Amino acid sequence: MSRKLLILTVWAVSMLGAGCGGGSSPSKSNPTMASSGQNVVAISVNGGPTNNYVNGVFVTLTVCVPGSSSCQSIPNVLVDTGSSGLRLLSSALTISLKQQNGPGGHPVAECVPFLSGFTWGPVETADIQIAGERASAVPIQVLSDTAFPVPSGCSSTGLQSMDSLSTLGANGLLGVGLFAQDCGPACASPVGNPGLYYECPSSGCQPITEAMTQQVQNPVAMFPSDNNGVMIELPAVSSGQPSITGSLVFGIGTQSNNALNGATVYAVNSSGNFTTTFKGKSYPGSFVDSGSNGYFFLNSNTTSITACGSPNGFYCPSNTQNLSAENEGTNGNSGTVNFSVANADTLFSTNTDFVFGDLGGPGQSDFDWGLPFFYGRNVFTAIEGKSTPAGIGPYWAY
Repeated sequence: MSRKLLILTVWAVSMLGAGCGGGSSPSKSNPTMASSGQNVVAISVNGGPTNNYVNGVFVTLTVCVPGSSSCQSIPNVLVDTGSSGLRLLSSALTISLKQQNGPGGHPVAECVPFLSGFTWGPVETADIQIAGERASAVPIQVLSDTAFPVPSGCSSTGLQSMDSLSTLGANGLLGVGLFAQDCGPACASPVGNPGLYYECPSSGCQPITEAMTQQVQNPVAMFPSDNNGVMIELPAVSSGQPSITGSLVFGIGTQSNNALNGATVYAVNSSGNFTTTFKGKSYPGSFVDSGSNGYFFLNSNTTSITACGSPNGFYCPSNTQNLSAENEGTNGNSGTVNFSVANADTLFSTNTDFVFGDLGGPGQSDFDWGLPFFYGRNVFTAIEGKSTPAGIGPYWAY
């Protein structure tokens, strides 16, 4: 059985201010689940639509042609706090959404580089319904539309395409991260533009500037209420399991079921990062990401943890490693995180379990606190510029 390595945090390009807050860090345990409410939707960690996805948390949502009753329910959409915006495979869509056009009157498409690959496809508009929350006329990205050949500026990144069910492992991505748009001011400016958005006449796609209101939007930020962030609630995981269920709760401190309840607030920098200190060394580019399916950090030379054979992409220590690190926000709040890393080859040998709290692997030069970090915690993601009881986002809290 194939167990894929997936790290879905988008390369940060937004520019914004940091939030604030305080409190003490709770220990990892089984959190109280907000099982009901118009702002609550069930989520599940399981093998996904391909039945080989490890530590992927999925949700069902509804998209509609804007302002109409022409709607479709789409299951198995990955919940990703490391990016912003809804991205759906064209193969999962049976309704036709409205295409966004650029200044020249031609279709707009987008190339989004994630750490583990890129997505490419047109920007279209949809109404999005999740639980009792609805966002209207939201720009989203539709992946793998054959009418839009991938431009060289996108394919030449050296990253693999994640525009199919086999490579993405989901019917789409629901980005409910720290930012209101997937790019922000950088893509709206001709100076220093990262070139994510393209206008596509028949002669070929060319990079353009994209107004912030036209960019792919975090749908939570467009809800009429409960729009300042999300909370993910998942039970603790002591060993491999076939599946678990939890809740995605919209809003922070907006209703009785989404209070911070003493969670420590970790403010982030303009890229959405805080500092993790491990074995006495600080890593200031660290982040929390439900779209990554393990703890991804450093490399074997730095950690002294044996890596699995290629192309596994995970750690394979001879004995489970019990580790600790300290996270610190830009507001000075800090707390210790205890975590474990087991032998991935051994974990995957069951072929029936898809939920592991001790899966980890080599990463970049910092810490990516992936989905195992969420097990047994209520983890809050506060959106930039939005007011919460602990101050203005963006921040993580747990």
